[in-house]
Amino acid sequence: MSQVLDRTRIQDIDALRGFALLGILVVNITFVASGFPIHLAKDPAYDSWLDHSVHWLSSAFVDMKFYLLFSFLFGYSFQLQMEAAQRAGAAFKPRMLRRLGGLFVLGVLHGVFLITGDILSVYAIIGLILLGMRRVKDRTALLVAAGIYAYLFLTLAIAALFVDSTQFIDPTTAVAAAQETTANLTGSFSDVIGEHVRALPTYGLSLLTVQGPTTLAAFLIGMVVGRRRMLQNLSGNEAVLRLMQLVGFTIGISGGVYYASVGGNGDTGAVLISVLTAPFLTAAYVATLLRFMHSDRGEDVRELLAPAGRMALSNYLGQSVATMLIFTGVGFGLAGQVSPLETVGFAVGIFVLQVLLSHVWLSSFRYGPVEGALRAVTNGTAPRWRVQAA
Repeated sequence: MSQVLDRTRIQDIDALRGFALLGILVVNITFVASGFPIHLAKDPAYDSWLDHSVHWLSSAFVDMKFYLLFSFLFGYSFQLQMEAAQRAGAAFKPRMLRRLGGLFVLGVLHGVFLITGDILSVYAIIGLILLGMRRVKDRTALLVAAGIYAYLFLTLAIAALFVDSTQFIDPTTAVAAAQETTANLTGSFSDVIGEHVRALPTYGLSLLTVQGPTTLAAFLIGMVVGRRRMLQNLSGNEAVLRLMQLVGFTIGISGGVYYASVGGNGDTGAVLISVLTAPFLTAAYVATLLRFMHSDRGEDVRELLAPAGRMALSNYLGQSVATMLIFTGVGFGLAGQVSPLETVGFAVGIFVLQVLLSHVWLSSFRYGPVEGALRAVTNGTAPRWRVQAA
């Protein structure tokens, strides 16, 4: 019975990670499908009510939400890995340093060659902070996470009050830059790499101001939740899950609607509201999926999503390979030629294919291809790839 409960718990985490992959892809694909999002410009070719509706729905319910879930699960898994190393009598710190080093290398290669922006290198750098804080008390970890959000509230509120963000964004200049970026994305491989490199300062600014700090906060919260086994042996009927839904959807949707309606990342006040409310909507998503997966109808969903989550690293990188082949000049060169709704359709199609491939791969192998390679770097030995026959 305990083995069944433990297997279910692991599937819960893997399924949540698989769910997060879909949200991350819906966001990331826009930066490959067009040069307009990174320049905060509106594409005049897609200006219908349907185009605006798709952008609005994505801003309200997807943007700035799913990387928090991915980060939370990183912190949770970090805690489980540390405890597993202690039980095995292995030295955790050297292993984790090798793992973070491998993630950093993967992240740099990913951000330069495959897509604009990358989260793996950020995880590697911020993971060093988490590694240094691995022995702090739960109360300290939560206070640091709260302090991060207090800092973001102060800095973004001051910026919203005293800095007119519109003075930094000239619509005509932004559209011209976006058109140039789109042309480069549909160019040669060197043109695509050049765009990725030119975007690094813009992406770096986002990391320093918002995404980096909130990622660390999510790491710390995930670590504490992992310590307390709060996701273990759930029945789906826990009162705390219903409370997370009630509070999370109320605050999260209100903030998401405001963020989408006011102007998204182009408005500092909207970013402030999104930063403060996005964690609530993320928590509501988690509670809803956990409750559903523990219902009679939801068990199949957990079993469907879990393999994709087990191969999250391979699938994350695979998403970038797929979008590069579809939208850039390396492949079909469709950047700038696909509507927002069609872009979401491509994201869903890629994700469905990845879910199917994950099931097929894990029927024969113990790890995803990139997970196995990273495991070899972490442990210093080659992993056993093949699934042993029962």
